[in-house]
Amino acid sequence: MDFQLGLVVAGLVVGFVVGLTGVGGGSLMTPILLWFGIPPTTAVGTDLLYAAYTKMAGIFVHHKKKNINWKITGWLSLGSIPAALFTLWILSTIKTDIAVINATIKYSLGWALLFTSIAVLFKNKIMVFSQKHSGDKFHKESRMQNVLTIAIGVMLGATVTLTSIGAGALGTVTLFFLYPLLPTPKLVGTEIAHAVPLTLVAGLGHATMGNIDYLLLVQLLMGSLPGIFIGSMLSGKIPDLYLRNAIAVMLFFVGYKLIF
Repeated sequence: MDFQLGLVVAGLVVGFVVGLTGVGGGSLMTPILLWFGIPPTTAVGTDLLYAAYTKMAGIFVHHKKKNINWKITGWLSLGSIPAALFTLWILSTIKTDIAVINATIKYSLGWALLFTSIAVLFKNKIMVFSQKHSGDKFHKESRMQNVLTIAIGVMLGATVTLTSIGAGALGTVTLFFLYPLLPTPKLVGTEIAHAVPLTLVAGLGHATMGNIDYLLLVQLLMGSLPGIFIGSMLSGKIPDLYLRNAIAVMLFFVGYKLIF
């Protein structure tokens, strides 16, 4: 593909929104790439590597602030990495029928966007509910908690590999139910630490299948890196409630359109 300034601007806008609100970049970037006419397989594969590179800096920041629970990250990865590899294997076995893959990705993407929009819209209420109604068995580490964390990892691994969506909003919200007493910054930092190896493995897997457009990737990063920096600097200074709600509504309608 040729250089397009619009893709750089898209990266800038998405990076700014992610830095400002914390809303997952994949849930915004992949639909935008589809709107630009990028094939679903290329959009998902490129977005996965895009997410891996942009979130790597987040690991260093959150680790420095001690916002990462590496034990939880390990349990999540124990489920997500094998699930990602298995999903990649399934995609590789049907790669000769590109129409089937594109249709599967668009349908899965639609459902992922619907669930993500609900997670974004009701995030605060979900947090309060989980803290009030979680039993004592979730207040301390337990075998059940570890098993459920692995199960969440499996769900995220398959969803992220297939659609590039879910590592951020869906992952964080589901963890709220299992770890209601863990401070929000640590949940966010832990999910970012988990998202990097997951998106990197999934992205490299898509690369082996030829689903990466490297010029597209460079254009997105040109915009997103300064966008994330600017958004992060303004985070907390600009009320983001209305912006979050608008994004959630937009994601819901895009997801609905992709499915129906």
